[in-house]
Order: sequence, then C-alpha cells, then structure tokens
Amino acid sequence: MRPRLLAAPVTILALAGVLTACLSREDDSPPEPTPSPSVDLAIAISLARPAVDLDEETARRLAAGEVMSWSQIGGDDQPLRLLHAEVDAVGGEQMATADAALDEVVADPSVVALVPADRVRPTVDLARVDGRDPLRHDDYPIVANGERNQRPSASVMVGGDVMLGRRVGEAISERGDLEAVWTGVGDSLAAADATFVNLESTLSTDGPPQQGTDSFGADPGVLDGLRSAGVDVIGLANNHIGDYGTEPMLTTFRLLRDAGFSVVGAGENLTSAREPAIVDAAGLRVGFYATDSIGETPAATEAAPGTNRIDAPPRTGPQIDGSALERATTDISALDGQVDLVVVVPHWGTQYTNVPEQSQHDMARAFTDAGADVVVGGHPHWVQGWEQHGEATVVHSLGNLVFDMDFMQETQAGVLVEIIATAEQVLDVRPLPYVIDDAFTPRLVDGERATAILELARQASAPPYDAGLR
Repeated sequence: MRPRLLAAPVTILALAGVLTACLSREDDSPPEPTPSPSVDLAIAISLARPAVDLDEETARRLAAGEVMSWSQIGGDDQPLRLLHAEVDAVGGEQMATADAALDEVVADPSVVALVPADRVRPTVDLARVDGRDPLRHDDYPIVANGERNQRPSASVMVGGDVMLGRRVGEAISERGDLEAVWTGVGDSLAAADATFVNLESTLSTDGPPQQGTDSFGADPGVLDGLRSAGVDVIGLANNHIGDYGTEPMLTTFRLLRDAGFSVVGAGENLTSAREPAIVDAAGLRVGFYATDSIGETPAATEAAPGTNRIDAPPRTGPQIDGSALERATTDISALDGQVDLVVVVPHWGTQYTNVPEQSQHDMARAFTDAGADVVVGGHPHWVQGWEQHGEATVVHSLGNLVFDMDFMQETQAGVLVEIIATAEQVLDVRPLPYVIDDAFTPRLVDGERATAILELARQASAPPYDAGLR
C-alpha cells in the first residue's frame, strides 16, 4: 500500500446543539446552514472486550465525555478512559495522532478512542450505534464536521478453498442448479467491490487422475455460479489444479479467462504463474498475488505449466526455498508500487489443525516486509490463527468454503474475510463465519456457532487477535 497520508483535524458537530437542532426543527423553521463536508466519528474499543452496540443517545453522551464507567455502556463496573485524536470538541484526553490513540486502545482494554473513521485499523473493534458501523453503513449517525469528505473506501472479500467436483458436483447436478451452492453467501460475496476465491477443481477431466479419488474435476458450467456470486479473481496456486494432467490444466486456464475471470497463482509457464491479478474495486487498485507450497500440482517452469511454487515445510521441502521466496517478495514489492492494496494468498501449512507452521510465520513475515497489506492463507481445511505485522494483517487459513469434507465439524466451517481499505490504509479485516450444510452450501452464522468458529482461530492467534476475533 502506498505511504499513508496524515489526516487533517476534524470537528464533531455539537452533540446537543447544531446537529440536534437540525434533526428536530419544525418544518416551518428556517433551514440550518448546510454543514461542511464531514467524516464519520469512529468509537474504537479493544478486541479484548465484548462487542459494543450503543443507542444513539448513549453514543453522543460517550463522545461528549459524559460516560465515566464501562457499566454505563453495558460493560463491567470499571473506569472508562476516553481519548480523542484528529477530532476537536469531544470529551476525554486529546492525543497527538489517531495512531497514538489506537495504540492505547490495543494496550489497555479500559480505553475508548474517538477518531475519524477513515483512520481506524484492524487491531481494534468499532462500537456499533443502533447496529450501524461507520465503515459499512451510510446512515451511521455520529458525524464529525470538518474540512474534507471521508476518503473513499472499498470492500474486498476473500473466500477459502472451493471444490466443485466429486460429491459437490454430484449434488449440484442433482439439484439442477449450478448456482445453488452459493445461495448462503453469494449476496455477501457479490456485495463486495472485489471478490477472490481459491478454486481447487479443474474444469476438464480429459486426462488420467493424478490423485485417485482425491482428483477434483468440475463441470465448466459451475462458472455460472461463480459469476453469480460476484467472484472476480480466482486463485489457482493449489495442489489440485493439476489433478488431471497438463492439458486439462491448460483448458482450465483458458475457460476461466474466456469467462472473464482474473486468475492468479498458476499459468502456462512460470512467468504467467507469477503474474498478479490487478482489479479495480470502487476506484482502488487491488493486486492479488498467490503462491503454492503444497505440491501435487507441478511447479511451473519457463517451459511448462504449473503453480507459483515456494517449496517449504511440511510438504515440499525440509526448509523454505530461499530463492523462490526472494523471487516472490520481489514480485510483491513491484506490485506494491502499482496498486493501492496488496493481498497475498498462499497455499501452505498442515491439514486439520488450527495451528500455523513456523514456515507460515516466516513466509508471512517476508510477504508483509515486501509490501503485502493482507495475507490470507488456505489449504489446512480448518480456520487458523491471525497475527499482525506492523500495519499488515495475516490470516493463516480461512478453512473450506465449498467442500464435501463432512467427516468433522472443523472442516464444515470457515470464515470469509472482508477487507475495508482506502488508498492510504487498511481500515478493517473482519471474519464472517459460516457453516457448510448437508448440501455443501456455506451459510453465514452468528451466535454460539459463530463464536465457536472464531474461538478456534483465536486460540492459535498472536496479539492482539489472541484477545478476541469478531
């Protein structure tokens, strides 16, 4: 991501004055002056605390400095320390920058920080006001008045492993609806400004199966479902895109491109496999880069098709291939100079565990040092832990998205990751939990089931995500 620009200070509208009068004036009263451009005022809280949803009156009292204890906003009887930064005329202690205020929130769960919504970051949670979020709802009611409009932001959705062959393919065929498997999450995927999934199926079976019954081939008609779900970018850096040999792999590349999808992570040769996918998301340029460390699918060479391979433990080498990693980080650095947001999607790790391998931590660090803003992994078939590298967020595994692994609860659950970003910074990286039903259809969940899914990831997360995910 390009270097972040410091925000100009903004001023919150008088909590009991101008805004209240404007909202409540009689129809025959003179109109109030048109307010100057404004930004939403975010109420940042620690991930260690339960989610906070305030009514509008309480939110305004909090912003005015009239709330002194967490018990007044649904928490325990503990003093509440209020900070504000880059906004004027609000309650609490003023900090020099939004970053400094948010650092205090991360360090101390008693702190609440009031900052412009376009200066928040994934390491904090945001209080909702009447169920509304300043990053996702146009009618969020707490507005700060100032010299600039809120910076345009975009939403990018990243989904996990998608397998549309074997029993999934049979179920789709029996239902007679190639789009039905997306009914539970399709609206969420399509609502994003850009959407990525990892496709672990060839679109041709015209070759010998390379992995026996674990060879995954799908009817090309499934592309209609992917299109209806709003998928823009398809990752192919995985251990199944070569399941039926060279020609079906090449056919899959062609069919995906002909259908209008951007593909990343595999190609006709190494040059093609290394190419990022760059898409426009509501005016933001988003670059996706994908790598494979699992094997089975051949590694691409300058003369042969395959994946963008980095050999690494536990599957493809006793140690990380340093030259391949350096090649990837060079690519990521170059991509960082071309786009506003860099998302790296590695296929890595050990199956059926929530705990990342050390090789994942090491590669993630190299990716983020090179310029990745968000790293989102796949292959383990379970959700895995999260970590933060400076301003970059690492999600080690999303779990299955569409798969027929119904032999354990953990393989039938996962998270979508929604990234909210401006051209200057990532504002939020949020997990959206789902469960895969008996028809292999993922459906978003909340309540206890969602909490259990996020808890599995939290247990293997590093600070601040070890305190909570939501």
